[in-house]
Amino acid sequence: MNTMLWAVLPYAVLIVLVGGTIWRYHYDKFGWTTRSSQLYESRLLRIGSPLFHYGLLFVVAGHVVGLLIPQSWTDAVGIGEHTYHVAAASLGIVAALMTLVGIALLIRRRRTTGPVFLATTRNDKLMYVFLAGTIVAGTAATLWNTVGDHEHNYRESISPWFRSLSWFRPKTELMADVPITFQVHIVVAILLFALFPFTRLVHAFSAPLGYLFRPYVVYRSRDPRSPGSTTPQRGWERVDS
Repeated sequence: MNTMLWAVLPYAVLIVLVGGTIWRYHYDKFGWTTRSSQLYESRLLRIGSPLFHYGLLFVVAGHVVGLLIPQSWTDAVGIGEHTYHVAAASLGIVAALMTLVGIALLIRRRRTTGPVFLATTRNDKLMYVFLAGTIVAGTAATLWNTVGDHEHNYRESISPWFRSLSWFRPKTELMADVPITFQVHIVVAILLFALFPFTRLVHAFSAPLGYLFRPYVVYRSRDPRSPGSTTPQRGWERVDS
């Protein structure tokens, strides 16, 4: 089981994630969208969406720092374990609460707004279960393992295991003594990534870079008194080829 969870499952999900994303891009470009429902309801969306997205952005940034940067690096620049732990726990809890409140508002909006609920597919419901489950499990793991006698230094277990996946030598033994709260969070998060290509979450892989370099949109008025307009004439107008 230890090998299946911490060696086989991550690579299997990575294959599904990459292969599914390529398949979705080639065969469902018109479905590559958030399927926005702002037209149906905007009050809760204006509050919940920024809270969720900005909170999630901080959560992802915290995971990148915690998982990819070795503890020896932070020690080398003078950031001790206690200082790092206090800063990571404080900022992480704030980011987690923002994300939790945001997704709670978004789920409430989908449940209580008729047109939004009717536009919610089974695929969306499954995605919300895993997305909310990942956030709740991560928040619970953070709170449980940062108070009292339950403190666990994940940078000595989870982080080295995660980095070992990069060179295809997973150190599964490091995960054997990891608290069950962290293990549940990791497994649910891994399964969430398997759903990415087949849900609206795939829009996270899109970046509107072309928007920065697109030409200006030129509007022309039909009012003959406006600059640049042509005087309407009867009959067909000549079109230059």
